[in-house]
Amino acid sequence: MLTIYGVYRSRASRNYWMAGELGLPFRSVPVIQARRLIDPLSETAPLNTQSPAYLAINPRGTIPAIEDDGLVLGESLANNLYLARKHGGPLAAANATEDAEIVDWTLWAASEVEPHAVKIVLAHDAEPKGPARGRAIVEAATHALETRFGVLETRLAGRAYVVGDRFTVADLNLAEVFRYAQSQTALFDRHPGVRDWIERCQSRAAFRDMMSARENEPA
Repeated sequence: MLTIYGVYRSRASRNYWMAGELGLPFRSVPVIQARRLIDPLSETAPLNTQSPAYLAINPRGTIPAIEDDGLVLGESLANNLYLARKHGGPLAAANATEDAEIVDWTLWAASEVEPHAVKIVLAHDAEPKGPARGRAIVEAATHALETRFGVLETRLAGRAYVVGDRFTVADLNLAEVFRYAQSQTALFDRHPGVRDWIERCQSRAAFRDMMSARENEPA
């Protein structure tokens, strides 16, 4: 059985969503970020990214990780690519061309979009450090994302999804990266194709189930 290590309030959300889309039974092992704890190495600390028990599974000390038939993988977007390839179906590539495009867009999201989008989330989390500082970080990240949103807007012109004519793992991976910027509604409004696309992605039952679990998880 597939095991997903990580809490829903982390990048593990991507793997939980993917498992839901594929209808996969899985075991969830909550592992929280060490930065959320005063003393992550305390004997009473919950399982976290610095716990020796977790580092024995994923020496990188990040979440999520997945374990499947003895294979351990520790990058959230790559985890989803693996699950799509293994289980097939409409979320997977139908041919070599689609496979290349799915990998291409996933790597683009990881390298070009997420480094900026995640700053928006972290700035909101760090609000006690000063709203002025947070606003500056968000404004800079939003400015950097403008061209990236434009790239995806162009890709989506005349199409509902990024690859092929259906929702695939490429859309799931991209939507989870772009979700980090959803507090910036004006950015999405300036790119209506992206706005409508992410709404389609997030209207799916598996996404709603994942978000429900996420919202019910302790902050």
